[in-house]
Amino acid sequence: MAMFKKVLIANRGEIARRIIRTCRNLGIQTVAIYADADAGAPFVKEADECYPLGESQPLKSYLNGSKILSIAKACNAEAIHPGYGFLSENAAFAKSCAEDGIRFIGPKHDVIQLMGDKIEARKQMSKAGVPIVPGCDKPLESLVEAIEVAKALGYPVMLKASAGGGGIGMQLIESEDELQAAYTTIIQKSTAYFGNGAVYLEKFIRNPRHIEVQVACDEFGNAVHLFERECSIQRRNQKVIEEAPSPFLDQAIRQTLCDTAVSGAQQIGYTNVGTMEFIFDESGNFYFLEMNTRLQVEHPVTEMITGLDLVEWQLKIAAEEPLPLAQADIHLLGSAIEARVYAEDPVTYFPSPGTITKLELPQGKARFDFAVEEGSHVSHFYDPMIGKIIAWSSSRSETIGQLDQVLRETKIEGIKSNLPLLKDIVERQEFLKGQYTTRFLDQYRFHPSGE
Repeated sequence: MAMFKKVLIANRGEIARRIIRTCRNLGIQTVAIYADADAGAPFVKEADECYPLGESQPLKSYLNGSKILSIAKACNAEAIHPGYGFLSENAAFAKSCAEDGIRFIGPKHDVIQLMGDKIEARKQMSKAGVPIVPGCDKPLESLVEAIEVAKALGYPVMLKASAGGGGIGMQLIESEDELQAAYTTIIQKSTAYFGNGAVYLEKFIRNPRHIEVQVACDEFGNAVHLFERECSIQRRNQKVIEEAPSPFLDQAIRQTLCDTAVSGAQQIGYTNVGTMEFIFDESGNFYFLEMNTRLQVEHPVTEMITGLDLVEWQLKIAAEEPLPLAQADIHLLGSAIEARVYAEDPVTYFPSPGTITKLELPQGKARFDFAVEEGSHVSHFYDPMIGKIIAWSSSRSETIGQLDQVLRETKIEGIKSNLPLLKDIVERQEFLKGQYTTRFLDQYRFHPSGE
């Protein structure tokens, strides 16, 4: 299959701009689609073609698969890149693309469906010899069964939606009373968000670290890893700062973890770029958490430490080309840290929509993947992340210093942002020493200056 001539981007914001950039470098024409709220957004202006979706609500715009496919066929797009979020892990949409003769830039729909079912994913990883957190191997059928399983596992436990993601549909349970109170609520939330009310229980790992491995697999059976990313600094189960490599791992553990991730991907016949997510307990044991069958928000840190373009890899794999490099040719170069910039109150995390009246980014000192420009309106309809700042240097300490300086020089006015929080994090001793877990933001109550 020859490389695509035209790709429709079924997404918005900074990831749409990111995909456009690589497509332009490869001589591929890009098609943007946009909801009313994004009519004047930078990604719309940067694409070669653009088509309106109408109403801004996600269900009527960026989640409207049939409308997006109609546009793709009308403009003769050969492929659709879903970015992340929205339709990126929607097996039905990927299947519809295949049925309409349009290449979905990602894995096959049956693999997406398999990994979207967290219970089935646990089974498949166990078959591949990948360690999994003790828990259910089938959906819970009743509250009575849930209570029995929780007792066998021992509290605390995590009650999870099998089809969940993005921190939605999961709750920490410390006692039987809490389980009784949460059981029906999580089922209802899972049904509402994912159309699937199946839930299960896992043993809760105290003070875990969240570390993921970037993998890439082609149509010819080749599979590689591109090292790991440390993603433990989170708020409400969503990541805030990511870095590569992890300051927690030594070379032996890194090799074992990355080899395990590749084995897991091969077990399910994975193709394209994907991420195997793991949690580490306080003793240094790791367990499979889930697989993201798409590009990750934090992919730039992997690009910075490998010198590779992951969107280019996605496009080449989707065009049925072999992997550009073998494992022996992929090297870890320096240290990279990404800070996610959100339009939100840095203390309460409440979204802060509005118009950006001032945006100053110290160009040349870091990589800036931003959805907005000065004068842009930040809508309340979508995720509040407006950009990412990625620093790279030959050592972690130098990268932290560079990121700290860039955060200080970055100016955003007209809305609230989490810049004060990000600056506070990178100056904390626990972060400087790499001694942090997913409880980092819960353990330390941040009160950034000026807030």
